[in-house]
Amino acid sequence: MTAPIRSFPDAIELSDPSLYVNRELSLLAFQRRVLEEAQDRTNPLLERIKFLSIVGSNLDEFFMIRVAGLMRQLEAGTTDVSADGMTPAEQLEAIRAEVANIVAAAHKSLRRQLMPALEEAGVRVREYRQLSAAQQGRADKYFSHTVFPVLTPLAFDPGRPFPHISNLSLNLAVLIRDAEGEQHFARIKVPVTLPQLVSVDAPVRPSKSNGVKNQTLVWLEDVIASNLNALFPGMEILEAHPFHVTRDAEIAIQELEAGDLLENTEEGLRQRRFGDVVRLQVSAAMPSNVLRILVNNLEVNRKYVSKHSGPLSLSRLKYLAAIDRPDLKDPAFLAATVPAFESDGDDEDIFAAIRARDVLLHHPFDSFQPVIDFLKKSAKDPSVLAVKMTLYRVGRNSPVVEALLEAIEEEKQVAALVELKARFDEESNIEWAKAMERQGVHVVYGLLGLKVHSKITLVVRAEADAIRRYVHLGTGNYNPLTAHLYTDLGLFTADEEIGADVTDLFNYLTGYSSKKDYRKLLVAPINLRERFQELIHREIEHHRRSGNGYVIFKMNALEEPDMVRSLYQASQAGVKVDLIVRGICCLRPGVPGVSDNIRVLSIVGRFLEHSRIYYFHNGGNEEIFLGSADLMSRNLIRRVEVLFPVEDRRLVRHLRDHVLEIYLRDNVKTRDMQSNGSYTRRTREPEEEEISSQESLLFRRRTKLNHLRINLTEES
Repeated sequence: MTAPIRSFPDAIELSDPSLYVNRELSLLAFQRRVLEEAQDRTNPLLERIKFLSIVGSNLDEFFMIRVAGLMRQLEAGTTDVSADGMTPAEQLEAIRAEVANIVAAAHKSLRRQLMPALEEAGVRVREYRQLSAAQQGRADKYFSHTVFPVLTPLAFDPGRPFPHISNLSLNLAVLIRDAEGEQHFARIKVPVTLPQLVSVDAPVRPSKSNGVKNQTLVWLEDVIASNLNALFPGMEILEAHPFHVTRDAEIAIQELEAGDLLENTEEGLRQRRFGDVVRLQVSAAMPSNVLRILVNNLEVNRKYVSKHSGPLSLSRLKYLAAIDRPDLKDPAFLAATVPAFESDGDDEDIFAAIRARDVLLHHPFDSFQPVIDFLKKSAKDPSVLAVKMTLYRVGRNSPVVEALLEAIEEEKQVAALVELKARFDEESNIEWAKAMERQGVHVVYGLLGLKVHSKITLVVRAEADAIRRYVHLGTGNYNPLTAHLYTDLGLFTADEEIGADVTDLFNYLTGYSSKKDYRKLLVAPINLRERFQELIHREIEHHRRSGNGYVIFKMNALEEPDMVRSLYQASQAGVKVDLIVRGICCLRPGVPGVSDNIRVLSIVGRFLEHSRIYYFHNGGNEEIFLGSADLMSRNLIRRVEVLFPVEDRRLVRHLRDHVLEIYLRDNVKTRDMQSNGSYTRRTREPEEEEISSQESLLFRRRTKLNHLRINLTEES
C-alpha cells in the first residue's frame, strides 16, 4: 500500500499524499527493525530473545491503541484520509497483511534460530510430553502444590455465562465430556502471579553443581494443560488449546463533563477491562468447533483471528530472556557520576555545582542518581522553600515520590502535577497522587484536553539576601528503571531566565494563566510549534546568505504534516537536513526536487533511543534544544511539552561533536530510510572503522574519557 515515488514538476505541491509515509505502516517498519535485532547473531542470545519479546509487546500495544482506533473510525463510517491518502479501511487491510508477515518472521526466527541456539547453550525449553518420567513427576508435584490452588476453572453453559476474558491474558479453552457423553466448554486463565516457566530439573547442591548451567524448562500453560484431570475430576478431557486476547485499551475520558478527573479516570480504567476484542490469537491445532465458540462469544472479526505454532504471545518471551544466564546477556555496566556531582556528601555541593555552571547528564551512560540526590537534598536542606515537579511515568516504589513526601515532612511547599492520562500508567499514577495528597502535597491531575508530558523540576532556595531557582529539565521520565534502559538527557541549571520561565509554566499548570511569551523555553501548545517553524525558516535564510544551512534533529517520531513540509522547504532551499528518527517517520527522504538534501536514519540497539535533540547551525552561532517533544501532532497540539536551550558552549560542542556526530557515524546499528519508506541496514567498507554509537558512548564512560572529565573549565 506504499504510494509510488515520482518525479515532480517545478511547481511541487508539498501536501501531495505520495510525499508522506503512512504513520501506522511506519510504526510497523520500526517493529521490523526491532525484529532484525532478534535475528542478529552478533547480539547475545538472551538479548535476541528479549528483542523478540519487545516485538510482541509493541504489537500488543499497536492493536490496543492504533488498530482499535482505526476500527472505531471504520464503525463510525469515517472516510477521512490520512496525510498519505489512505482511508481507515485501506490502512486496516495494509496493517493486517504487514502484521501477519512480521509475526510469521518472528516465529520462524524463534523456531529455526533462537530455540536451537538455546538448546546448544544448555537451555532446553520442552513440551510436557517431551519430558522424562522424573521431570514430569516434578512438574506434576509443582502443579499440585503451587499451581492448582490458584486456578479457577470457569464453565460455560445455560446456567453460567461465557466468562470475561481479560485483556492480554493467556487462557486455555478446554473441551470435556461428562459421564452421560455430553460435551462441555470451560476456560482456565493462566495466572500471571506465578512464574511462567517451570524448572523441572532435579535440585543440585551448590557444592556439587560444578558450574552446571544446563536447565530444562516448560511453560506454565503446558503444565496446567497436562494436569487438567485434577481440575475436572470424573470428566474426560477431550482437548485443551491456548488462546490470547487483545482488547481496545483506549480510555474514553469525557473531560469537559467530568466533575472530578481522578474519579473519571478510575472509571475509565474499569471500562478498559471490557473494551472490544481487536485480536484473537489461537494455537494452530485449535479445531473449528472450539474456535467458533470463542469467535461468537468474544464477538471478534474473523479477520483478526490468527493461528500460531509456538508461543501465542511473543511478549511472554521476556520471562525466558530473564533467566539467570549472564553469559548469554549483554555485560553489565556501571553508570558514571559526572565530575560536577562527585562530592564528599555536603548538601551544599550539588547546589554549588549547579550555580557554577550548567550540568548535563546523558542516561544511561551517566547515573540517574544525581537527580534523586538533588530531590533528597532539596527535601532536607533548610534553605529550600519549595519543590515543584511534573510526573508522567515514575513507576512503582519511586524514590522520586519518596523524596517529595520527605520534603513535605520537612515542611517545604511541594507541588506535583501527576498526569493521570499517561497511557498504561494511569493506575500507578492514581495511587501516587492519592498518597501524596494524603501527606499534604499540592497535587494537580493535569489540564483539560491536554496531557502534561514535559519533564521539569523546580527547587526554590533562599540564599543570602536573594531567592535562587534551581531547575532540572529532561527528555525522559523521572523513573530510575527506564533511566537505565533508555537514552535520555537531563540538564541542571540555575539560569535566572529559565528559572523564571519554569515558574511561569508551573503557574500555568497549577493555576490560571494565558501567558503567551516565554523568555527561553519553547512550550506546547503555546509557542513551540510556531517558534520551531521560525527556527527552521531562519536556517533557510542563513543558507541563502552563506550556503551553510544545516540542521540535525534526533527524535522518536516525525509525523506532523506542517513540520514535514517545513523540512521539505528547507531541503528545497539547499539546507542539509540529518534526521535521526527512532520510530515513526512520515517524511520521505531523497525525493527529487523535494527532499534531495534530507537523510533519515534509525538506530535500534541495546538501549531504547529516547532523547530528543534539535540542532541548528544558525550561521555558525550553533543552537541546541533538548526536551520532551517529538514532532508529532499530539506533542505540538494536544500535550504540554517543553524544549529548552543548551546555552553553555562547552555543552553545545559536546552534544554536537560527541553525541550527534557519533550517532551520524554509526555503521553497526543504523538503518537508512529509503524514499519508499523501507529501511536498509547500513554497510561499511572493509577498511572502515566499526562504530556502534551506544557502545562508543558506553566506552567513553567506562574509560572516563568524556570531555567533562578531561577539562571541566575549558571553554570551546
